[in-house]
Amino acid sequence: MRLTQLKPNERVRIVAIEGGHGLRQKLYLRGISEGCDARIVSCFGPVTIEVNRNVVTIGRGMAQKIRVVRR
Repeated sequence: MRLTQLKPNERVRIVAIEGGHGLRQKLYLRGISEGCDARIVSCFGPVTIEVNRNVVTIGRGMAQKIRVVRR
């Protein structure tokens, strides 16, 4: 399941990031990496998630490349 397919307040675990080194590095610097838990804050327009007590907003293109499973 993709990050963009979820609704607000759902809790997920990131299982894969399907992108190159540049995308992975950008996400890693924002605290988003494979294996971490997240909560969806908003998914209308840019996707806003809470990861490790930090709120991060990413574009829909980046969010489409993140695979997650519900917790």
